[in-house]
Amino acid sequence: MSQTSSKGRARPLSILISNDDGIDAPGIYALAQEVKKVAAVTVVAPDKQQSAVGHAITMNYPLRAMPFRKNDEFFGHAVVGTPVDAVKLGVRLLLKTPPDMIISGINHGSNTAINIIYSGTVSAATEGTILGIPSIAVSLTTYQEADFSYAARFAARLAVLVADKGLPEGTLLNVNVPAVPEDQIRGVMITKQGSSKWYDIFDVRRDPANREYFWLTGRMEVTDTDPDTDQLAIGNNFISITPIHYDLTNRELAKSMSEWNIESIK
Repeated sequence: MSQTSSKGRARPLSILISNDDGIDAPGIYALAQEVKKVAAVTVVAPDKQQSAVGHAITMNYPLRAMPFRKNDEFFGHAVVGTPVDAVKLGVRLLLKTPPDMIISGINHGSNTAINIIYSGTVSAATEGTILGIPSIAVSLTTYQEADFSYAARFAARLAVLVADKGLPEGTLLNVNVPAVPEDQIRGVMITKQGSSKWYDIFDVRRDPANREYFWLTGRMEVTDTDPDTDQLAIGNNFISITPIHYDLTNRELAKSMSEWNIESIK
């Protein structure tokens, strides 16, 4: 079954934009400005940095949503919560009708390989698919000062295409745009999630009271060799688009477990 496409729509495309870098991040602003050229946009995003929170939701504390202004104009709703909180609250309460699409981003830094499972950016889009809404996650592959303009233009064009074609139910597009000048982008690749992993490094530090604390750093250790994987595609200056979904079932193992005689241990 495909999620909604634009065929037969009698009104303008409606897009909810969120992120995990916070509503004041440059990436979400660039994205909103470009997407406004092709759709009606509502921004609902965390009030502060929420990177790597995964699919966390707030259950035991109150959620708050406050109007947020940028450049002396209303920009969107700042949610004191996670990216998934923002999407849930936007779809279920703040918007009068559900949006036609959700775009999460533009993230400051790549979301590829195993890092996808940690990503608040990807999780915001995943929540969109759970709610039955075609969703896209967009990241720019640098943690340095960045120009988000090309990634934003590409995301807006992709949104129009997805609105026309639709997406399979439960599937989102995870997009990573190389942080290089536009004329150095070699093309667009449909990729698969790689298996490269983040190597954790904990800096041991001392606070002003001389108490020990730890700060997580690290690096991506690229172990993939298939050029069709997300991590290698962006390394070769291709935009990577990976269709991903939240069905984590290992069907091959499930099939082989029928030979385990599980009933004998009940």
